[in-house]
Amino acid sequence: MGGNTIRGFLDRSKKINNDKNAAALQHKKGKLTARERLKYLLDTDSFVELQAFAELQSKELEGKKRAGDGVLIGHGTINKKPVYVYAQDFSFMGGSMGEMHNKKIAHVMELALKSGCPCIGLLDSGGARIQEGVSALDSGGKIFQLNTLSSGIVPQISAILGPCAGIAVYSPALTDFILMVRKTSYMFITGPDVIKTVTGEEIDFEKLGGADSHGEKSGVAHFIADNEKECLDMINVLLNYLPQNNLETPPYHASDNPARETKRLEAVVPEDPKKTYDIKEVIAEVFDKKSFFEVHANYAANVVVGFARLNGNSIGIVANQPKVLAGCLDINSSGKISRFVRFCDCFNIPLINLVDVTGYLPGTSQEHDGIIRHGAKILYAYSEATVPKISLVLRKAYGGAYIALVSRDMGFDKVIAWPGAEIAVMGAEQAVNIINRDEIIKNPKAKASLVEGYMEKYLNPYVAAKLGKVDIVIDPKDTRIYLIKCLEMLISKREKKPVKKHGNMPL
Repeated sequence: MGGNTIRGFLDRSKKINNDKNAAALQHKKGKLTARERLKYLLDTDSFVELQAFAELQSKELEGKKRAGDGVLIGHGTINKKPVYVYAQDFSFMGGSMGEMHNKKIAHVMELALKSGCPCIGLLDSGGARIQEGVSALDSGGKIFQLNTLSSGIVPQISAILGPCAGIAVYSPALTDFILMVRKTSYMFITGPDVIKTVTGEEIDFEKLGGADSHGEKSGVAHFIADNEKECLDMINVLLNYLPQNNLETPPYHASDNPARETKRLEAVVPEDPKKTYDIKEVIAEVFDKKSFFEVHANYAANVVVGFARLNGNSIGIVANQPKVLAGCLDINSSGKISRFVRFCDCFNIPLINLVDVTGYLPGTSQEHDGIIRHGAKILYAYSEATVPKISLVLRKAYGGAYIALVSRDMGFDKVIAWPGAEIAVMGAEQAVNIINRDEIIKNPKAKASLVEGYMEKYLNPYVAAKLGKVDIVIDPKDTRIYLIKCLEMLISKREKKPVKKHGNMPL
């Protein structure tokens, strides 16, 4: 053998051994390698790698050069639909984001934008590559710009499959959906050591930036999985509800009987407005069987949002959850609803509201933390949305929450109500306490009849129907049938808004 041949053989052998060691380390942590992740996520043999030989250019890191520079990029298919992907390789310098690494990610994002395909990132990075200095930071800015340019044009999905720290967190934060894995995913701007040094506070990785912390407290994570394969499976399911881009309609999958009655609803939803129930049981009964895919399941649980199918059509659901805070709207749920509504509007996904709400959550902390500003986000999101919007009032729709989730003048295309629905400024007891205050002080026994009279005069859907504020009053058993009929008539809806650069949402 010649010297070059022997050297090449030794280099290849060394690389194979390094790859095996790296894989073993990942597996020991309960993680897959970057290539294993792509192989599992994409259709068999569909991945085409791009820029496989790109290397870092820094002279200070001359001895660290390795083909690919710690990130795999390329394209493939998921359920035979094309997607662009990148997967960070933690085995090379901790998946750190250097100049070439960032340029590769930016390149695949540009291709996704030009091609009108979803862009999926599998992140596993310690953050910016310190040794490359400002070059690493500046090239990260290009990624953030492309995230912003792509927003509303192609779906952007980020799976956090290891650490995601420093500048690495901002790109996923700009994407549409973030998925995390318990015990192996971490997101934070500054780690526990820095926090301890600066503030003296002691906290571990899991409590600071683990999956459950971001799934329940911060709301940063939309989906939480128990392991990596479950996380990648979730991406597959999510894409089944989404179009390839903003110019396409969502995929259609018929799987249920459109004439199926919803007889269980009267048993699920108590007539007494003070009694609670689980809105997810209503969703399971009304929409196509086993089609509901919840978003932000553990965050702001007083509202439920997610994707489902109605007679095969992909739709977005926004529903109050009476068993948590009586389904009231608060600061966190306002952000949750408005973000979901805006995503659905971006990608032509019709919206259906299931409404049972007494209003916005009262309290000093809510007021001081900005419920006015945050609550206005819901008004902005629905007013801006041009997709079909259907609102169904199950039991209660009071005050400002009625305007946000039901009002015809806010732009809802169809407003439907059950016969026992209460639509008013507030509940009967509160209203009577204000309107008839003096009379009740003189004769407390008169309150019961006053409440009954108020309910008969104001708290029924027929009063709103006479004013044209409710389109249809339906029997609960016909809920699915009427929602399908209304959706069929609205599915081709086209609405133009005034031309402007962009609005100024109350963020």
